[in-house]
Amino acid sequence: MKELLKDLNKAFENRVRLGIMSALMVNDHLDFNTLKNLLGVTDGNLASHLRSLEKSEYITYTKVFLDRKPNTRYSATSKGREAFTKHIKAIEQLLK
Repeated sequence: MKELLKDLNKAFENRVRLGIMSALMVNDHLDFNTLKNLLGVTDGNLASHLRSLEKSEYITYTKVFLDRKPNTRYSATSKGREAFTKHIKAIEQLLK
């Protein structure tokens, strides 16, 4: 049991961070408002969770302009994809 638990990542224990990573794993990138609406969270709540994942280098962002309006797009890094995959596999093993 200890062996399975070691692969769980604290960065993904929160439902919002789990949702962010799940969404970014199946999309090349998503913008802030799309993530906010998808997860049903406030601007501040989403921003703090995004910042936490950025600090861990699990996600990255780019700023672009669409019709003269700023748009922030987030995407999972290779480090983030690897860590999230390992986390999900650990959960799957626990359920077996």
